[in-house]
Amino acid sequence: MKAFFNLIVILVILFFNISSVSAQQTKPDDKYNRQEVMIPMRDGIKLHTVIFTPKDQKEKLPFLMLRTPYGVNDNPSPERQGYIKDMAEDGYIFVFQDIRGRYLSEGKYAMMRFSRDKKDPKAIDESSDTYDTIDWLLKNVPENNGKAGMYGISYDGWTTIIAATDPHPALKAVSEQATPSDMFMNDDIHHNGAFRLSYAFEYAFMEEISKTDSLYQFGNYDTYNWYLKLGPLSNINKKYVHNVLPSWNDFTKHPNYDEYWKKQSLAYRLDSPRLAIQHVSGWWDQEDMVGPQDAYKVLEKRDKNHQNFIVMGPWRHGGWAGGEGKNLGNIKFDDQATGTYFRKEIQAKWFAWYLKGKGDGNFAEAISFQTGSNQWKNYTAWPPKEATVKNIYFHSNGKLSFTPPSATESKFDSYVSDPAKPVPYRARPIEETYGPGSRWYFWLTEDQRFVQNRPDVLSWETDTLTDDITVTGNLLAKIYAATSGTDADWVVKLIDVYPAEYKKELKMSGYELMVAADVFRGRFRKSFEKPEPMIPNKAELYTIDLHGIDHVFKKGHKIMVQVQSTWFPIIDRNPQKYVPNIFEATESDYQKATEMIYHSAGAASCIGLSVVE
Repeated sequence: MKAFFNLIVILVILFFNISSVSAQQTKPDDKYNRQEVMIPMRDGIKLHTVIFTPKDQKEKLPFLMLRTPYGVNDNPSPERQGYIKDMAEDGYIFVFQDIRGRYLSEGKYAMMRFSRDKKDPKAIDESSDTYDTIDWLLKNVPENNGKAGMYGISYDGWTTIIAATDPHPALKAVSEQATPSDMFMNDDIHHNGAFRLSYAFEYAFMEEISKTDSLYQFGNYDTYNWYLKLGPLSNINKKYVHNVLPSWNDFTKHPNYDEYWKKQSLAYRLDSPRLAIQHVSGWWDQEDMVGPQDAYKVLEKRDKNHQNFIVMGPWRHGGWAGGEGKNLGNIKFDDQATGTYFRKEIQAKWFAWYLKGKGDGNFAEAISFQTGSNQWKNYTAWPPKEATVKNIYFHSNGKLSFTPPSATESKFDSYVSDPAKPVPYRARPIEETYGPGSRWYFWLTEDQRFVQNRPDVLSWETDTLTDDITVTGNLLAKIYAATSGTDADWVVKLIDVYPAEYKKELKMSGYELMVAADVFRGRFRKSFEKPEPMIPNKAELYTIDLHGIDHVFKKGHKIMVQVQSTWFPIIDRNPQKYVPNIFEATESDYQKATEMIYHSAGAASCIGLSVVE
């Protein structure tokens, strides 16, 4: 056995050596020279870093850095990377780094590492690692101009904005793109306290089972079946991963909004913009749509020097980084290359101004690609100050209108929610999140007709619109609801219904495009810190933030709202019986419940739309 183990070790070492040599091979016509270094941090740990410098460098250049948990050794020369090609052609010193404990870097990895105690000179976090890296680069890479910028998407966006919380003096501008902001309130792990089961489990496994990304082997292409057979959440550790995933273990220990989640959030870490910050968000980002909007909002309150900006476009998670961006799934944008435009006209010009002084530096406070009308818009504030809130109300018989319900209408509509038969969050099969053939990337633009005939999904819609309705800004759903159980989830979806005969593109006829949606776990209606059982059959108000949109519901379309109580397996099954910790629920805790959505004069469920006339 020992000899076999030694053989395995030798093969693993040989594999990594071969991979490293292969990754270091460059092409003769590359425009950049490549070097690998191990940069020492203040505690002695060394981080693997790849540096690209232009072969024909004629002037001192700034650094552009990306720090990631996803591996940097295979990155080609910058001009061959679509994401940064425009900037590469302009000329920078590009720096790519494996964060602590990942891939070829030393140290121990900690997901979303907490901020250090600055009173301890030996303490480290992602901002100190960034600081130390920039300091080393300035002293050891010749012909730099003394300035640095950072960019990145998702986790790389998070490392970017964290670097900006305690920046090196040379760090002048950052573009955080799709950063998570609060893992309990929104983004990857929870939405309003509702646990994002499939994503949380699969991501924790991918990042923590080894130093390199690894996919869980479900043995079942349709993971809906696997998660349904899983049973209670406790079975993840009992039957499958046996407590080896640190993040999953933390999730189970912190079912409520306690200090663990608060200290991890950006609201806890951010104070004021200390340098130029560009926040980038996609309207259909299936992972971190809310993060950049929240980060912008927090910093905007203290933006005295006009250094805080936001860009929002019609993209999935990171969709702006590659391809033309003329469509997202089935949704087309009138031949507008939104991705190309962002990379060339927004991202490249942002860094050219702040790191090189090129251009006019005239950036709009908020840049948005308005969907429906399919055109770029500039705003002096986000959300726009000229928007006014107009409530659109639920009515009996599935009607939706801007007129409040009358006293003579029926009080509510109801459905039975059965945890044993949860509503899928997208059309089956539901492939593994990052597995072969996965449609995860586009699910937010999927046609919602796939659930319309289910008895546990309620729908309300307007008459055919006679004029365009422009909704620009934040949405707030106010839902009066009751359950026969003692806990419940409320999923609210705002939908643009295409004409029954859409002559512009016939296959889109009747299409139901979700333009905003979110879920709220009922136990947190009064407090995310101290949940309470719901009182059976008592109607209560649930206020659900549906976040920002910039969308035109076109003349001839309809507006629809759908409400349901399961969204599986992206959201775990609520037992619908209150238990102190859902991660410790037993099979017998899961029960059917009757859910009631009110639309009466005294309990008028509605969505507040930010309408621009």
